[in-house]
Amino acid sequence: MSHSVHAPNNPLTRFITQDENCWQLNQYQMQGGYDGLKRALTVSGPAVLDEIKESNLRGRGGAGFPTGLKWSFVPQGDDAPHPKYMIVNADEMEPGAYKDRLLLEKTPHQIIEGLIIGGYTLDADIGYIFIRGDYYTAIKHIEIALKECYDNNLLGKNILGSAFNFEIHIHTSAGRYICGEETALINSLEGKRANPRAKPPFPQVAGLWGKPTIVNNVETYCNLPHIINFGASWFKSLGRFKDAGTKIFGVSGRVKTPGLWELPMGTPIGEIIDNYAGGMCDGYKLKGFLPGGGSTDFLLEKHFDTPMDYDEIGKQKSRMGTGTIIILDDKYCPVAMVLNLVKFFAQESCGWCTPCREGLPWAQVLLEKIEQGKGELSDIKQLEDLCKFAAPGNTFCALAPGAVEPLQSALIYFRDDFELHISQKSCPYCSEAYSEDINDQ
Repeated sequence: MSHSVHAPNNPLTRFITQDENCWQLNQYQMQGGYDGLKRALTVSGPAVLDEIKESNLRGRGGAGFPTGLKWSFVPQGDDAPHPKYMIVNADEMEPGAYKDRLLLEKTPHQIIEGLIIGGYTLDADIGYIFIRGDYYTAIKHIEIALKECYDNNLLGKNILGSAFNFEIHIHTSAGRYICGEETALINSLEGKRANPRAKPPFPQVAGLWGKPTIVNNVETYCNLPHIINFGASWFKSLGRFKDAGTKIFGVSGRVKTPGLWELPMGTPIGEIIDNYAGGMCDGYKLKGFLPGGGSTDFLLEKHFDTPMDYDEIGKQKSRMGTGTIIILDDKYCPVAMVLNLVKFFAQESCGWCTPCREGLPWAQVLLEKIEQGKGELSDIKQLEDLCKFAAPGNTFCALAPGAVEPLQSALIYFRDDFELHISQKSCPYCSEAYSEDINDQ
């Protein structure tokens, strides 16, 4: 498969301009939009899949599973069951994550093009964009973009004069964090309660309505047009470490310029925080940070040289997750921060398994007790035990293991803060001056 030579360094955001209408079809096509689809339609689906495998694209939703490998499990051939489904998980509910919203609002056609390419690759019939219900602007833009596609033979029957037929529907979610788990999302799409399913069978074989189904994140699909258009070798060359391509990284918290940036995979954490986010606000120091959203383990300034690379962050006993960094400054209580996260996860538990249903609310009770100055040292031991009970392999899905990641790491890195709450019988961060500072924000 030959490829274009004028390949961009910022494939995901190159369509985003100062023009407020940059999300519309004519603007997207003027910059090369749907060229990847046109190229894909000139070769076979298996050839496209080989290119995706060769690119080493890893899922951008958090787990980082190789996309081409995941797709290779979908049955192919004349005997394969139909319809087959492709689903975009746009139900961005991870605390601290807002990268998909940028793509949904500013480049809806990029997502649609990636979804169509995915459908062609696996001989699928129907696509769904499962989107967070309160992303109002994004929903509006996607609805218009889908109409533009149908009006211009980019969707429906015989797409662009080929023999390929594909339909896309948009589904607005009621908003539950558990829908980040792909089988819970599938249950929700079927109109059922959003509980995870037992695996196997895996969705690639028996997913939506019992048919072969692929679920991937918004950002994952957005990479596909560029991989097909510019080639696997180009995509791999973009990364600065082992992982291929670029990623949209974000930083929130008390930094000078919080926001989102498309950067090469493997960009060091310290470079993102200091060079792009501008470093800490005046008068504040870094205490710690969550590297990939609210369900990842805390890291410290000593980890600044770590590349934003799935395996490298794993070596530091955390996860890259969504790549959206949440800053903890030296004037904010780590116990209060962890309590806020655990409270969210306890509320979002589907209640399907005991460690999650019972463990997370009890962790919330213990953390509230400590934060209010009523804690005992034995409460810390109980929290450590709860983290073990909710560890991977002890729960039905990954919600509870992710929920306790900030807690288990906080108990290691900020243990003195927990013990100080107990010995002082109050939150040491809740001085009058600190309270006034918080109220001013």
